[in-house]
Amino acid sequence: MKELFKKWNRLSLVQQIVIGLIIGIVLALTAPDKLSGITIFGDLFVGALKAVAPVLVFFLVMSAISQHKTGQKTNMKRILVLYLLGTFLAGTIAVVVSFIFPTQLALAEGASDVAPPEGIAEVLRTLVFNVVSNPINALLNANYIGILTWAILLGIALRHASENTKNFLSDISEAVSQVVRWVIRFAPLGVMGLVFNSIATSGLSTLLDYGKLILVLVGTMLFDALVINPIIVYFNTKENPYPLVLKCLKDSGITAFFTRSSAANIPVNMRLCDELGLDKDTYSISIPLGATINMGGAAITISILTLAAAHTLGIAVDIPTAIILCVLSAISACGASGVAGGSLLLIPLACSLFGIPNDLAMQVVGVGFIVGVIQDSCETALNSSTDVLFTAAADMAEKKKRK
Repeated sequence: MKELFKKWNRLSLVQQIVIGLIIGIVLALTAPDKLSGITIFGDLFVGALKAVAPVLVFFLVMSAISQHKTGQKTNMKRILVLYLLGTFLAGTIAVVVSFIFPTQLALAEGASDVAPPEGIAEVLRTLVFNVVSNPINALLNANYIGILTWAILLGIALRHASENTKNFLSDISEAVSQVVRWVIRFAPLGVMGLVFNSIATSGLSTLLDYGKLILVLVGTMLFDALVINPIIVYFNTKENPYPLVLKCLKDSGITAFFTRSSAANIPVNMRLCDELGLDKDTYSISIPLGATINMGGAAITISILTLAAAHTLGIAVDIPTAIILCVLSAISACGASGVAGGSLLLIPLACSLFGIPNDLAMQVVGVGFIVGVIQDSCETALNSSTDVLFTAAADMAEKKKRK
């Protein structure tokens, strides 16, 4: 047994996750009923990540800001531009793909227990009010906009604190980071439980009915991840972007695929940024911010499902309306919550652009939940890996500029 553990520990985390993935698939296909208790590993893993992420962000950002030196650059302006550009281009590509490969839906029953926002004003209002949320509520509800706001304000206020206070904050953030590393070591077991649950509950046959829609969604996300994002990175770094792109997809995208939550993947992304040697003052802010506003995958989901609904109902879509949809999907995506299925609730908002009534739009949301085991997993993998990708691209561009 000792030798087995030694061999296991010699494997990289990604190799361990792949083994957990394979075991989960095999068990789900062979004994889904007898081994249903395995799902607890997935629930515990995601629960632990979600629990530690708000505390990690709060102390890490506060510590970084308090020790920030005057004149020290953080590249946040460049990263924000990359986030917004990436989200807009993702929505645009989705619209183009929807015209090339028009998809029709077999509408499903809407999700009756969810309430979509009534308009873009409500989405923006929610974002603004999240900024001034009570700090305790922000931590309890994983409101990362509120957590970031309070952490930055307290960090600025503590810039003139004693060195002992700053060292204490640094020690706390390092201790929380160590807890994160411990949690991530259980990723193989967590992935095994998550993939077992997905296959055992949803089954593969249900997804075949929506095969074309899934292919369009996943194909567009892959095109964005492997073509559009590398082009954006290249124009910033003037280097071959694919080593960085593939590393981000491998080390961040795989865990995000199974956790299906950008918020839960924040600790994984923080660890990857540290491994890449990125500026801690920058990534401690850009990663949790990206989990809220960098939503290229969400923009793709909103655009494709909205246009699929329009094609199904025989609604003609002209170029000006399509352009408005690109902008609307990008803005709406920034309001998508960092939890599984967050983007689906914004589909009725986009459908209203074409005069599609809310009851039909909610049937489209129902379709989204059916294909969500694939769609939402790929969407989160794209969103979360891109947070690290754009942060790294901005950091590399700044280092080139200094040389």
